[in-house]
Amino acid sequence: MVLEVALIDILPGNEDAFAAAYAEGHKLLVGTPGCRSVRMTRGVESPSRFVLLVEWDSVEAHEQNFRASDRFTRWRELIGPHFAAPPRVEHFVDVAV
Repeated sequence: MVLEVALIDILPGNEDAFAAAYAEGHKLLVGTPGCRSVRMTRGVESPSRFVLLVEWDSVEAHEQNFRASDRFTRWRELIGPHFAAPPRVEHFVDVAV
């Protein structure tokens, strides 16, 4: 399992419109093969900053099943107009204890 973390800065004043667009596009993510869970959070100190957390079976599931699909195109059409800058996206794995 990998965790996709996307730091998303939204144009000031577009926060509610972005949240509505995310709500509409949420089904595009959760319906993707290899997607385990999706969570969007919003900054308290920085309310124009959102963090998307998606658990995937693998990096390949994210890149091949979502990013290389029409689902991603539609997703970006919905949320992209609200971006202040391109999101910063990275993948993480758990640290063994």
